[in-house]
Amino acid sequence: MVTEAVNISRGGAGAYWLARWCAGLAGHGVRVALADGHDPRVAAAAASLVEAGITPVVVGTRREVASAARAAGVATLVGIETVSPAELSEGAAGAVLDDRLATADRDRAEQWRSDPLFLAAAMVPAGHADACVAGSTRPTADVLRAALRVVGTAPGATCVTSSFLMVLPDGRALAYADCAVIPEPDTEQLAEIAIATGRTYTTLTGNDPAVAMLSFSTKGSARHASAELVRAATQLVREREPGLVIDGELQFDAALISEIGQAKAGGSAVAGRANVFVFPNLAAGNIGYKITERLGGAMAYGPILQGLAMPVNDLSRGCGSDDIVTVAAISALQARAGVAAHASLTQCSMAREPWGSRRRGT
Repeated sequence: MVTEAVNISRGGAGAYWLARWCAGLAGHGVRVALADGHDPRVAAAAASLVEAGITPVVVGTRREVASAARAAGVATLVGIETVSPAELSEGAAGAVLDDRLATADRDRAEQWRSDPLFLAAAMVPAGHADACVAGSTRPTADVLRAALRVVGTAPGATCVTSSFLMVLPDGRALAYADCAVIPEPDTEQLAEIAIATGRTYTTLTGNDPAVAMLSFSTKGSARHASAELVRAATQLVREREPGLVIDGELQFDAALISEIGQAKAGGSAVAGRANVFVFPNLAAGNIGYKITERLGGAMAYGPILQGLAMPVNDLSRGCGSDDIVTVAAISALQARAGVAAHASLTQCSMAREPWGSRRRGT
C-alpha cells in the first residue's frame, strides 16, 4: 500500500497507478463494455486494454469498429470483442431493456432500445460485461440517464454522486468529492458522498480512508448553517459507518497539514492526515479539484460515479485514448470490489448467453 509520497514524475505517477490497477486485475477476466465503437480513440484504447489484461467489448458494427481501428492505426482486433447493437437488442441486453423501459414513453423507449449507449449499459446487468464506459461522443447527461434507467442505484443509496482521485506530483493519491454531480447536497446526500468516496478511495489505492468533512469552519470556529450541515452529516456517517475514520467540520489546511491540524483540532483522528476530502457543495469541490490540478500539478482521474448498482462511468468528449484506458481500469476495479454486491444475483439469473440468445416470457 502507498501511504507516503513516492519519488516519481507527474507523468510517471499516472503510469504507476495504472500499472498497479492493471496488475490487480490480471487473471480475473474482467470485461468492460465500450459504448462508442465508431470512435477511433475507443479502438486505440481497446487495443491497450487487451495488452493490460482487460477484455474490451466494443459496441458497434464490425464495419464501424474496423474503420475506427484503421483510423487509430490499430493493426489487429485480436482480443477485442465486438458486438453490434442489433445483436445486443436480440439478446439478453435487449431483454434487460424491455424490463427497464417498460414504463418509459413509447417513442422514447423505442429510441433507447436501439441506442448503443443504452445497450452497452444493459450488458452489465445482462451479465455480458462487468462494467460500462461511455461518453466519448455523448454528453454526460446521456450517460447518466442511461446508467440510472438501466442500472439504477445501489441498495441503500438515494443518489448518484462522484469523486475524483487526485494524484499529486509526488505520487500521493487523495480523493475529492463531490466535484461533478450534486450542486447543493443536503445532510443525507453529504453523508452518502462521504461513505461512497471512502469506499472508492480504498478500492483504488488499497489504503484506509481518513475522511475530512470540509468547511470554512473548524470544530465550531464559525457558526453558520452550512457548517452546521457539515457537522450533522459527519454525525450521520458515524452512526451509519462506525468503523470509518471521519471528522468534521474541518478547514482544508487543518485536514491536510499536521501542525495546523493539531493547533486547530487537537485530538482529531483525521486532522493533518486526511486522504479523502468531502466538500460542502459542488462549487467548492469543482473549484478545488481544478485548482489542485492546474496550480498543484496533480493528475485528476474522474469523475468516478458512485451510488450505482453496477459500475458505469462517463468520459469527457475531449478525452484521449489513454483517458479511456484509465476510466476502464477504474470501472473494472469497481466491479471487482463489488461496488454493487447484488449484481451477482442478476448475473446468476441472466448468465452469459450467446449474444442472440434472448430470454422472453412465453
